[in-house]
Order: sequence, then C-alpha cells, then structure tokens
Amino acid sequence: MAARAHGPNILITGTPGTGKSTLAAELCQRSTLNYVNIGEVAKQGDLYEGWDHIYECQMIDEDRVIDELEEKMGQGGNIVDYHSCEFFPERWFDIVFVLRTDNSILYDRLESRGYTGKKLEDNVQCEIFQTILEEARDSYKEEIVHELFSNTPEELEDNLEKVLSWIEHWKATH
Repeated sequence: MAARAHGPNILITGTPGTGKSTLAAELCQRSTLNYVNIGEVAKQGDLYEGWDHIYECQMIDEDRVIDELEEKMGQGGNIVDYHSCEFFPERWFDIVFVLRTDNSILYDRLESRGYTGKKLEDNVQCEIFQTILEEARDSYKEEIVHELFSNTPEELEDNLEKVLSWIEHWKATH
C-alpha cells in the first residue's frame, strides 16, 4: 500500500454501543489524526436516501458518503467511526478495529440511549452473532482486522494504548 501523506487511515467499527465514538474521539485527541464520524458526515452533507421506519433513523446514501470522503481518505490521517464497514473501499484502510462488548453490558448501554423493541433486540443479536466482525473479515484482508474488547474503562485505556502503539509503528515504518 502506498504511503499516505498525512498518516494511516484507521476504521473503528462495531455494533452500536460498543464504544466506537469514545475510542475514536480519544485517539484523535492523543494523536495527529482526524476524526471522521460517518453519521456526522452524512448529517452535514444531507447524504441520506430515506427514513427507516423500523429502526426510526435516517438511512445514509453509501455511494454519496464514499464520493464525499474519497479525496480526504486518499490523503490519509483519518480515524473513521461507523457501525458498518462492508461498503467502504478496501483501499481506504490500513487497519480495522472491531469493538466487541459483552451482551449484558451492551444491552444496558443501548437501553440507556433509548433503544427499545426491535432496534434493541437486533443490535444485541448483531453482537451475539459477531455480525460486524464477520463483515470486517469478509471485507478486508485478514491481517488488518483486529478484534478489541470494550467492556470496561480499563479495556478502553488498553485499546487506546494498543492503537496508539500501532500508529507510532506505522509512522516509523512509512
């Protein structure tokens, strides 16, 4: 993979409630990388294709999101935060971290966010069946996909250290 002018591109993905935004935002605070929250990108650019009545949320237009971010991702230096990963071009990422959370902890986190009914059940089932992890393994080279557990503040800190070490190693070798 060609060196990127502004650093590596990292994908932080996982089921909603696993701590993606917390980890990604903190990584950006502790590094020189840019935080790219796909939900915010879609909101700022009105990159939607409709409303999902079952999950009561906007559906992003994946093609328009890709078009919007293509140049930025080509330059490098980005930490992307999103709960899905299969639609992103493989060439965009140098490494992919999939956050995983114990189901009882995840249930409580989602419930505290106001998730109920099918939305709550489906997200917990997504975690039980490792849907996002499998999606990442199917979408990217095996050697760049890493599973990180995200249940406690101690695991968050450990994950921060692991990713920051990876960033430093990437910079030293590129």
